[in-house]
Amino acid sequence: MKTSALPITINEQSRWYLPVRMKFTLALTLATMWSALSFYLGQRWLADMSHLFGAVWAYLILFGIAILPGFMNAFLLLSLLMDRRPALRGVNGPLPGISMLVAAYNEEASIAQTIESIARQAYPGELQVIVINDGSSDGTAAVLDRLHYPWLEVIHLPRNMGKAGALNEGLKQVRHALTVTVDGDSYLYHRALENLTRRYLSDPPDTKAVAGAVLVRNSRTNLVTQIQEWDYFHGIAAIKRAQSLYQGTLVAQGAFSIYDTEVLRHIGGWPHSVGEDIVLTWAILKAGFRVGFAENACLFTNAPTTMRQFIRQRQRWSRGLIEAFKEHWQMLFQRRMTTVFIWWNLLFPFMDLVYTLAFVPGLVLALFGVYWIAGPMTLLVLPMALVINGIMYRIQSGMFTAQNLKVRRNWLGFICYSLFYGLVLQPACVVGYVQEFVMRTKRWGTK
Repeated sequence: MKTSALPITINEQSRWYLPVRMKFTLALTLATMWSALSFYLGQRWLADMSHLFGAVWAYLILFGIAILPGFMNAFLLLSLLMDRRPALRGVNGPLPGISMLVAAYNEEASIAQTIESIARQAYPGELQVIVINDGSSDGTAAVLDRLHYPWLEVIHLPRNMGKAGALNEGLKQVRHALTVTVDGDSYLYHRALENLTRRYLSDPPDTKAVAGAVLVRNSRTNLVTQIQEWDYFHGIAAIKRAQSLYQGTLVAQGAFSIYDTEVLRHIGGWPHSVGEDIVLTWAILKAGFRVGFAENACLFTNAPTTMRQFIRQRQRWSRGLIEAFKEHWQMLFQRRMTTVFIWWNLLFPFMDLVYTLAFVPGLVLALFGVYWIAGPMTLLVLPMALVINGIMYRIQSGMFTAQNLKVRRNWLGFICYSLFYGLVLQPACVVGYVQEFVMRTKRWGTK
């Protein structure tokens, strides 16, 4: 079922249809104009900081906490407003066979429910499910041996090989042209497999991977998971949606994505890295293919339940970003719309560093009446943040309605997500960037 940011009729859609490249040009132009206006309005702020810190540091701070984030937010907002999800082709009828890889490490408590959710999909095509028990030290092996489905195959690895190694072992046994990956502690919502596959088949022919929509399953556990519920529901989904509009979702996450099997084998499968899914996705993009996003293929997964686990997760994600740049830096110079997001990601370490070392201390000083960095000018970002969150909510709630899902009331989580999330997230990312250059271990961890 098609969802859109703004409900319009078929005739209106035809009348106001804009080609994707025109949407990209329009979003880029208007976001640049917004940034230029912000720079003009920030001249007094820039002059004050230059007097205190010197011109170079003042410009770095201004661009790191205001101009660049403002450009990105404006570009994202405009892209979401212009996005129209292409209708799925052949919404009824049989689908091609798919092979599913489920890498499991110490998933005794959840693996049976994950397999049960696959069984309930009633996928209208041939199904092969390969669970790779990656040397688990708990009762995962015993749970898997008690499961009996005609389409289920289990591989017990004698020792822990890491997620990439486990997936590559499973890839050797794949029989179908399409391969889907699912994490061992996830739950597939109604028709998730069908929606994911139909999106893949409905997208342009050069599409070789499509990411599903990953949402938080354990959001009621505590405040940590309540905050992450909004991150997955708002931020991550919106970014993937905009990237898909411009024909290149940058992360087909291992938690739930579909890939062309031959392409997977051609590029050598999953790399042995901390962020194997992002490195793999960039390899697919670098080869000239397209990666899409199926916003209505919903999978619920367990998010980290403690702040320590959350910080370690985001540190790993940040390491994965650096790994992707180290392996596929050539993507910075590809002539395609997706390249803007590659440069966007290249700027993340700079912005996270400025946020951590300048904006956070500036907030602390502002609490004591010292407005050297964070002052009245910084409040101008709040209206933009409110508008973006409103657009994200409208889009996502529309998708939820189409899928017979209901947005849970979680106001405390939303307030903490809006006001305090970055205070933890961005310093954690900075540590992750540094870790990738000083650490050599590549091991399993919380997603």
